[in-house]
Amino acid sequence: MREHATPVAVLGTGSCAPDRVVSNAEVGAPAGVDDAWIVRKTAIRERRWAEPDQATSDLATGAARRALEAAGITADQLSTIVVATSTPDQQQPATAAFVHRNLGVSGTEVAAFDVNAVCAGFVYALDVVHALVSRSGGYGLAIGADVYSRILDPADARSVVLFGDGAGAAVVGPAGSGRGVRTSAFHFYSDMTELIQVPGGGSRRPYDPATHDAGLHYFRMDGRTAREFAGATVPGLVKQFLHDSAVLPYDVAHVIPHQPNGVMLDELAAKLDLPNATLHRTVSEFGNTGSASIPLTLDRAARSGALRRGDQILLVGMGGGVSIGLTLVEW
Repeated sequence: MREHATPVAVLGTGSCAPDRVVSNAEVGAPAGVDDAWIVRKTAIRERRWAEPDQATSDLATGAARRALEAAGITADQLSTIVVATSTPDQQQPATAAFVHRNLGVSGTEVAAFDVNAVCAGFVYALDVVHALVSRSGGYGLAIGADVYSRILDPADARSVVLFGDGAGAAVVGPAGSGRGVRTSAFHFYSDMTELIQVPGGGSRRPYDPATHDAGLHYFRMDGRTAREFAGATVPGLVKQFLHDSAVLPYDVAHVIPHQPNGVMLDELAAKLDLPNATLHRTVSEFGNTGSASIPLTLDRAARSGALRRGDQILLVGMGGGVSIGLTLVEW
């Protein structure tokens, strides 16, 4: 567990989703499933998909601008930009480079780079930004952004119905005593690397006609095993994390989890044993937005007025690798 002694807080949040709404009927038809099946299995009713000219950095920039506005600072005050994504604009340079340019940051004394912990990525990005801002000062921007619609197999009902595109962001900066990002903990299960993956397109299986014909450029997931693993693992990790953080279960006011699917969230909520906590959801409207799901949901909760000063907020990230990240934020 990483304890954050320096008082650094989330000062503002923002989110961005494409305008295009994709219904269950539209996404389900090529996969041979209907609206009723998708709702029963996932509780997802629609999702947003990017237009052909929209990339991950475009959504990330939109979320970043809203977060900066909420925090009351300008892009030129940033010292750090970290983008969590597993669907970058391109292999090089980092998607954060395009966000830096899009925001019109005039200075060059900025750390701008990407991290990839798949759907848990934002929790990792937030921890990295916190560490850099705590050490060097200034303001940091943690972003989670993904455009999964680019890597989905239209015929794979197990995955194509789940995912949407989006971005969420948080500005991190100096805070008063007793307020801010408190603690984080990370866990990794590398014996399960094949559980969630895109096999082709990297250095092991470079993209070529053979990998394309085999469909290796598509996202693949063993959803049943992933769901069983999360249900058996995450509640125990949360219980230990809160104990190590000296936080009682009934003191947690909000849970902002990754949004894999609504049925899985129902199962998780029943096992967490946090009696006073509201578990926030955006999955029905946006689907699984990858690393964007936690900051997008956090932003929606913040803008709804649900989060009040002093509230203990638990962020729960789960992603391929398998990676799990937990962060406790005092609002």
